[in-house]
Amino acid sequence: MPGFCVSSGGCCEKCSGAGPPGPPPPHHSPRHEPLGVVSQITPWNAPLFTCCWQVAPAICAGNGVMIKPSELTPLSSVVVGILCEKAGAPKGLVNVIAGDGPGSGQAMIENLATALVVFVGSAEAGSKIAGAAARRLVPSVLELGGKSANIVFGDADLDRAVVGAQAAIFASCGQSCVAGSRLLVHRSVHAQMVEKLSLAAGNIPVGAPMDPATQIGPVNNQRQWSKIDAMVREAVSQGAEITSGGAKPEGLAASGGFFFAPTVVDQVTPQMTIANEEVFGPVVSVLPFDTEEEAIALANATPYGLAGAVWTQDVDRAHRMAAQVRAGTFWVNSYKTINVMSPFGGFGRSGYGRSSGREALAAYTQTKSVWVETAANPAQGFGYAPG
Repeated sequence: MPGFCVSSGGCCEKCSGAGPPGPPPPHHSPRHEPLGVVSQITPWNAPLFTCCWQVAPAICAGNGVMIKPSELTPLSSVVVGILCEKAGAPKGLVNVIAGDGPGSGQAMIENLATALVVFVGSAEAGSKIAGAAARRLVPSVLELGGKSANIVFGDADLDRAVVGAQAAIFASCGQSCVAGSRLLVHRSVHAQMVEKLSLAAGNIPVGAPMDPATQIGPVNNQRQWSKIDAMVREAVSQGAEITSGGAKPEGLAASGGFFFAPTVVDQVTPQMTIANEEVFGPVVSVLPFDTEEEAIALANATPYGLAGAVWTQDVDRAHRMAAQVRAGTFWVNSYKTINVMSPFGGFGRSGYGRSSGREALAAYTQTKSVWVETAANPAQGFGYAPG
């Protein structure tokens, strides 16, 4: 989180324009000016991360902020607002509004002071929010869900790919927009990959978040746990096979917590719901492929386009995959490498606009062209000169 603030702060003085070269006079220079008030709505997963991610570039571009965290996780954002004032930010620069989406969120969007709406969350909610903003002719930036493809070719270092696949889907209990929830594996190494990943998944410690030994904690809420469970059960009924996990861990059955074991679902077909819709939990679907062309087709087979990755030792293939997979972020032989200075956002159903990098600062400003006549006797393009 400090990285967002430091990086955005360093760009404060860089929000200036450079006009195209041309024969003077007149002199032309563009100005990047603040929009005014930015209304931001953030989700219940990674609430502190997304709060800093949105607030830092907005205020560094000169805007005031109204931010509404999820009603399930409001406290960390409230703390950020308090810390901003304690650090010397003017009172009212960062305003944290606690409440639900249909009430507080809708009121923020409809407020006449709102000049930009930024939303992080589901595609369904994002569509409604963008529509509400558009009715006021207010632009929006949307960072929505994903169904990212993590692609493993036969020449990959399988041990590294297994570790990467775990980080891609099981970190944060799978509650991540960029989670590598679809694992596309070349048929020549499919059985090996599934065996190694299933064994690894079964050894990940699941438990209370405050326990230092825990690597995977509970799902955020009962509704989300039930959705994960229902999607796994539906996949099994459609012919998929659970090779690891698939339910609440036995040792935690009586805990009352919303725990779900790291789950590997094999024999998934492209037609299954679990291969097309976001699970948002620690569940990875494995789909085999035979050719590079088939892998690209499978990766692009959903309307989402947030992220993707490929594991291969063939550099040419890696660049071909990066060029042809439809995703806003793409990794080669790694997963979830993100830096505040790089642009982040999605294609298609995963949203539009960028939430970091110089592109984010540009989204938080509006451009004005300024022309300054410097000639003593400028030519007049129209009208009569006084005699």
